[in-house]
Amino acid sequence: MYQFKNLVGEEVKVEISGQTTFSGLLIDIGLDILVLYNGKNYLFIPFMHMHNLKKWNKSDDRAPTEKPDESWSYEDEKESISYRKILKNAKGQFMEIFVTGNKSIHGYITNVLNDYICFYSPVYKTIFISMQHVKWLTPYNSDITPYTLSKTLLPVIPASVPLARTFEEQIKKYEGQLLVFDTGDHPDKVGLLLNISNNVVELVNATGHPVYWKLSHLKSVHLP
Repeated sequence: MYQFKNLVGEEVKVEISGQTTFSGLLIDIGLDILVLYNGKNYLFIPFMHMHNLKKWNKSDDRAPTEKPDESWSYEDEKESISYRKILKNAKGQFMEIFVTGNKSIHGYITNVLNDYICFYSPVYKTIFISMQHVKWLTPYNSDITPYTLSKTLLPVIPASVPLARTFEEQIKKYEGQLLVFDTGDHPDKVGLLLNISNNVVELVNATGHPVYWKLSHLKSVHLP
């Protein structure tokens, strides 16, 4: 993934999953993630969702991206950045995270596990998000809070249940309970969890019918 290392500091266009494109300054490249500045915010994009990257064509009908006010810095400049390190460094910092459909989730990372993160949102409360489905994330300044809520009204609340190492093991803890997958973007993703095994989730939907979902295609889960 270092073939385009020479483009750091250049204007680029990146296409990711979902036919989504971003343009801006390529700030840094890590082991499995890149950092793009779009003139307003830093975007952290995991390589697993990147389809292609190319140098910006100056004939495109858009103004060049203004450089950030502050130079980019990483906590440990001696080591390359990585997806997991970025997630861990962002714990407790307000951010926008894009996972599914056209929805983004605002809140705070509270824990980083083997293959998922525990995220606190003022809307969804504690939500577990599969790391393989995070398309990009954007940290915000420390003086910004979701929906302008005061910090006294928005405590970063860790999950009250013990956290398992993997996404599947964590979901198993909720067998017999009502769950919402992927923020309820499909009626059959809301239901009573009967069982999960061999990467298959068995739910009972609102009309009492069983529905089977492949776990690897489910992106997030939270209690209603």
